[in-house]
Amino acid sequence: MSSQLENANPVVFQRSGERLLTASEEDEDVHDPIDDREIFDLIRSINDPEHPLSLEELNVVEQVRVKVDDPGSTVGIEFTPTIPHCSMATLIGLSIKVKLLRSLPDRFKIDVHITPGSHASEEAVNKQLADKERVAAALENSSLLEVVNQCLSTHSI
Repeated sequence: MSSQLENANPVVFQRSGERLLTASEEDEDVHDPIDDREIFDLIRSINDPEHPLSLEELNVVEQVRVKVDDPGSTVGIEFTPTIPHCSMATLIGLSIKVKLLRSLPDRFKIDVHITPGSHASEEAVNKQLADKERVAAALENSSLLEVVNQCLSTHSI
């Protein structure tokens, strides 16, 4: 990676509050469908690969861009890179996808894509993120996997 930041001075947004869990959500015997907020809570703290900030703090992910169909077993995420020529867009999308693959039951189909009109290479990035074989191959690359794992590591906020 180059030492020059593409977006050296990003706008930082306020984090949303933590969700309070209800008694039924904490009860393992009660069926609790997965909802938009639960998915947002999984991805909001993913680290940006370029800045010491979360994807939520950079407004790359927002709860309104998370769509869940629990009965249909689908999750859709739109993410918005901070700049239209962000070279990290594929890595950010891959990090979101990996976090959900690791966190959700296997029955879910996960669709991660760029918010329409927000990136110069939107179509190419979306095609890469939708291709199961390319995602699997990327995760076999130990250097790339290490960067993804750094994005997914927890840090104190």
